Amino acid sequence: MAEKSGPTTGHTAPGDTPADVAEGAPTSRRSDGPRPRPKNGLDRYFEISARRSTVTREVRGGLTTFFTMAYIVVLNPIILSVADIDGTTLPFGAVAAVTALVAGAMTIIMGVVGRYPFALAAGLGINAIVAVFAATQLTWPEIMGLVVLQGLLITVLVLTGFRRAVFEAIPAQLKIAIAVGIGFFLTIIGLANAGIVRPGEGTPVSFGIDGQLAGWPMLVFVVGLLLTAVLVVRRVKGALLIGIVATTVLAIIIEAIADIGPRFGDDGSVNDRAWALQVPALPDDVVSSPDLSIIGNFSLFGGFERIGIIAALLIVFSIMIADFFDTVGTVTAVGAEADLLDEKRNLPKSQPVLLVDSLAAAAGGAGSVSSNTTYVESTAGVADGARTGLASVVTGVLFLLLMFFSPLVEIVPSEAAAPVLVIVGALMITQIKDLSWDDMSLVIPAFLTIALMPFTFSITNGIGAGVISFVLLRTVVGRRRDVHPLMWIVAAMFLVYFLLEPLQQIF
Repeated sequence: MAEKSGPTTGHTAPGDTPADVAEGAPTSRRSDGPRPRPKNGLDRYFEISARRSTVTREVRGGLTTFFTMAYIVVLNPIILSVADIDGTTLPFGAVAAVTALVAGAMTIIMGVVGRYPFALAAGLGINAIVAVFAATQLTWPEIMGLVVLQGLLITVLVLTGFRRAVFEAIPAQLKIAIAVGIGFFLTIIGLANAGIVRPGEGTPVSFGIDGQLAGWPMLVFVVGLLLTAVLVVRRVKGALLIGIVATTVLAIIIEAIADIGPRFGDDGSVNDRAWALQVPALPDDVVSSPDLSIIGNFSLFGGFERIGIIAALLIVFSIMIADFFDTVGTVTAVGAEADLLDEKRNLPKSQPVLLVDSLAAAAGGAGSVSSNTTYVESTAGVADGARTGLASVVTGVLFLLLMFFSPLVEIVPSEAAAPVLVIVGALMITQIKDLSWDDMSLVIPAFLTIALMPFTFSITNGIGAGVISFVLLRTVVGRRRDVHPLMWIVAAMFLVYFLLEPLQQIF
């Protein structure tokens, strides 16, 4: 699936046959031969034919991306449900509704302005950081104000060209490692969401429950994984979307018969053999009225008044670094999977993409739902055929509809979406063959990048370890000229990021 980037290589979506490719399948933009003439204004604007895609594939890819990442509408309010230092808790329903609203609006803007198949939503990891600061140091309006500030700062970096310059300064070896590392990262997200990988007793992680695949939800995941894998290798059109839908139907049937229920009960009880997030049951109501009351509830400089300028700036810096480099990794990975990167593994015309992403960070804070960022789950839509911004428009519209039809989407359990993440992870790690293996000063940074993403559950940590070790090791072997000057600045920024805890204690 992820062929080596080059002038004559290209990707096809699962299920595309050689005939499909001849008729306009999503192969590389750099394929040999003349670019197909656009069929209409929509085709011309989104470059659908030019990227060897079709409207059908774009719609299909947009649907797949949506169903793969729709879980964030439920998960984000769960993560942000902690009480802040003043004892205030964000209303669950409002967080869910505004999460869908901001994700939908910014994803549509990404599709129309960026014209690439990237979807955005509240950033996982970043929202956890925000929740910790709210519980320990700041109120919700104060921490959301800092999120808005970091989004505006990143926007300034985009407008000055710094963010794009950093993106292009990262060497090809690390960009490949980032894509591979994100493949493993997606895999562990999928396995964790399905309960296959869990914290162990005496070990960092364990397999299932007491070393066994126990409970109906795990069986649903396994069946979904095998079904999706069969569909992909048989090249069935829409394999990933079909896998999600079929697995969800199976989950609904099992829940109707076995009445399993949620993993976390209202009384505080935990049932490890139950559904992790959404319970796959047909809802009583299909339509619900969204609560948008929390929009605009932020204090831009309240955090500075409460904890001081230095401490507040360190919080802004930590969120900004996570947001900044998560996007670098995601854009690299999704662009590589879609074969949209150039010979230097840079995304052509990336400035609008980076600008929309930075504005989404500020929009998430203004909506009180945490920083929004480009989602790595966009690779699921790309793997199912998406190549243009039209797919993002489809995903965004579905998020906006989700505000009103959330009961309908919540029937898709995480165990039904998780198989797609694992399959996409398998597609992405094939790029490992393009890494250089004969120079340890290149191998070690690539390895640290790949290893730390899944093992620390953070794209940013993996990129940081890779950048610091690359700068150090290429210098000590006398290859300092291989290190772009900006890489030294980035390495210094990551050193501050990793030393943030002692710096916070000092100030």
